[in-house]
Amino acid sequence: MRESTRRTPAELKDRLARYRGIKIGVIGRKTGQSISLPVWFVWEGDKLYLLPVKGSGTQWYRNVLKNPSIRIDARGAASAFRASPIKDAKVVKSVVGKFREKYGAADVKKYYSKFDVAVAVKV
Repeated sequence: MRESTRRTPAELKDRLARYRGIKIGVIGRKTGQSISLPVWFVWEGDKLYLLPVKGSGTQWYRNVLKNPSIRIDARGAASAFRASPIKDAKVVKSVVGKFREKYGAADVKKYYSKFDVAVAVKV
């Protein structure tokens, strides 16, 4: 599911390289409604990594488990993708390390409370 909705994939990748935050859109597991929220991310190669603030208890993460469709919007350049939950402790630890590198260990500690899962999106 890799359709471009408003901009080309190249424009999306260009914006991912320039910005620190994006908006994601997920489908509510109970309501079926589209939910949009701002998140931090790490982009590496062809993968976008997301770290749920409250780990596996984060609502948007629980929504992704039920419906892996996810919309990535980087300031107007948006596309739809399929999210892949990451539960392997070593991989999650690696993602957490990437977040600490990008945003600083103090801010990651300040905003994130549980590190048991992450999400990967192939861009």
